[in-house]
Amino acid sequence: MPLIESTYTPPYFFKNGHFSTIYPNLLRKVNDILQTRERIELEDGDFIDIDWSYPSNGESNQKVAVLIHGLEGNAQRQYIVGLARHLNNNHWDVAAVNLRNCSGVVNRLYRSYNAGVSEDLSSIITHIIEKEYNTISICGFSLGGNITLKYLGERASPTQVKSAVVVSVPCDLYDSLKEINKPKNFIYQKRFIKSLKEKLHERQQVFPEQISKSDINACKSLIDIDNLYTSKAHGYTNAIDYYTKCSSKQFLKNIQIPTLIINAKNDTFLGNACYPIKEAQENNNLFLETPNFGGHVGFYLRGLTYYNEYKTVQFLNKW
Repeated sequence: MPLIESTYTPPYFFKNGHFSTIYPNLLRKVNDILQTRERIELEDGDFIDIDWSYPSNGESNQKVAVLIHGLEGNAQRQYIVGLARHLNNNHWDVAAVNLRNCSGVVNRLYRSYNAGVSEDLSSIITHIIEKEYNTISICGFSLGGNITLKYLGERASPTQVKSAVVVSVPCDLYDSLKEINKPKNFIYQKRFIKSLKEKLHERQQVFPEQISKSDINACKSLIDIDNLYTSKAHGYTNAIDYYTKCSSKQFLKNIQIPTLIINAKNDTFLGNACYPIKEAQENNNLFLETPNFGGHVGFYLRGLTYYNEYKTVQFLNKW
């Protein structure tokens, strides 16, 4: 499809990519949404927790949006509950996913989550179909967006899955890693590493024979963690093998349902390879919007609702 011309023009300070990235994480507060947790048992003996929310009028809907968070996120992140609120206000049920090991509880298995766990998303969709929804849409952010695109491009979607919107997606994982490693992203990188190592130490206590404290402490970068744990725990040879096989860009040509990608040009986490212009031009189901501003999941607008939230509901309601 032709590229979508963006209309997003934020207030002055939010034209800075770092400011728009940091502001929602530190200062946005979405408190007026009620979530109810459901635990899904998986075939491999593990579980995933889903946090449901519904329109305030109490009406039963037959359409649901499945929301998937980013790296080291969860279903309570402001970008998740902000979108959930806007969807609920527009008559959508919402199933906000906590990926494995992200719901505040250490999962049962040594494996966790990664940017390519489309099999877990498939299990979630199957579970939701059993609830007799006739319209399912998927919304993924950052790493969750990569999972979404990979899932849609790997297989023919069930007929109930009608559309998808993904935001700030590292379509090329290695390209994104190289961007995050740049000095401009030093603070973000350190926060990710700290959070991931804390979780690895939690897992080490449960699985001491599979990973050691000294190996965890020796990790100084994201690729170190992916070489030590992410790749090995999920069946990949090493980090590069994981990035290569899980990057969603290679699957975009196969997507068969209307899918919108919103990647800001000033997203500090995305390199040039993360903007799939050619792929969007060659696939009638793939829509790409690249606003000049927005940073990484930071599409601020005055008021309660962010730009990507407006665009998401607008796009999903078309299909």
